[in-house]
Amino acid sequence: MHFLLTEEQKMIVDICRQIVEERIKPVRAELDETMEYPWEIIKEIAKSDLFRLFVPEQYGGMGTGIFEICLASEELSRGDLSVATSYAASGLGFIPIMIAGNEGQKKKYLPQLAAGEKLAAFGLTEAEAGSDAGGIRTRAIKDGDFYVLNGTKQWITNGGEADIYTIFAVTNPEKGIRGSSAFIVEKGTPGFEFGKKENKMGMRASATRELIFTDCRVPVENLLDREGMGFIIAMKTFDESRPAVGAQAVGVAQGALEEALTYSKVRKQFGKTISSFQAIQHMLADMATGIEAARALVYHTARVIDSGEKNVARLSAMSKLFASDVAMKVAIDAVQILGGYGYMKEYPVEKMMRDVKITQIYEGTNQIQRDVIALDMIKRGVI
Repeated sequence: MHFLLTEEQKMIVDICRQIVEERIKPVRAELDETMEYPWEIIKEIAKSDLFRLFVPEQYGGMGTGIFEICLASEELSRGDLSVATSYAASGLGFIPIMIAGNEGQKKKYLPQLAAGEKLAAFGLTEAEAGSDAGGIRTRAIKDGDFYVLNGTKQWITNGGEADIYTIFAVTNPEKGIRGSSAFIVEKGTPGFEFGKKENKMGMRASATRELIFTDCRVPVENLLDREGMGFIIAMKTFDESRPAVGAQAVGVAQGALEEALTYSKVRKQFGKTISSFQAIQHMLADMATGIEAARALVYHTARVIDSGEKNVARLSAMSKLFASDVAMKVAIDAVQILGGYGYMKEYPVEKMMRDVKITQIYEGTNQIQRDVIALDMIKRGVI
């Protein structure tokens, strides 16, 4: 679909591709082994102004949309999902500020985030609240000019590395999901600490930690919108961010297909390259077709959101669901095509298979996406 892009969009793709080839691919295996956060690459991404894609021009951004974010996320994910997620998770952390922040909050935080001087993170998930976003237990009790936060957030991407956190906490337990609120909490605030870095199956260079709040006093002016708006802010955030997860999945799948195709043209069995076998050809054809279909759905969803359409929950869920399911199959098939080599860490497809699984889980499991899609159809009809 490269021919459908504007010159500016092509430039975004080319910049990301250069970062992938020059900075990410040479170190991705090492980062996977050491679990080292990819700070040097993140700094390069910031220097290339890619964080500005998330932010309007008046706050130091480029004034682009979800479509451009998807382009960047796809290309970076083609190189390494850990890096792409570290980048995208910062955007996820400050989407709520753009959705619900007042002018003072936007002027204070968005320019720093746009420049990549500081990273952000999104703190919703808890031990008892993942798919059930309304089940959070972290409390925020107002005390004069502060809210006092107590509780723990779990599996937070960029946890410990980010400087600015969007945290969801219950301000009125009696109101259920309408009783949660969203707050901006800065790293270093007394009473705000981090748990250990999780040892994950995939995306191992991406930092995932607990956020621990113990009588953490957050200024009243750090409340986003007003009390009781937390759940709505979270759902609006996901509507905008899920296509980018779909784009990540497309990127990993594209990388896996490229590796499988290259290998199939040099690997010989029975005196012929395996690319000459119809069984392999059909696998490659199905992989490529699935990727193009997923990419088309992700791009379409992003363009619809950028057009200003508000009822995007169904389409957003579809793009995340379909692309991640396709990518998981493509990654497994890539390992199969490489055979024993595909199972070895010397080749990147085993890492891609481990990495891409998370796209079926985070920002709402694919089972939850199916719920969102079906319930929206029941409510609004097929169209």
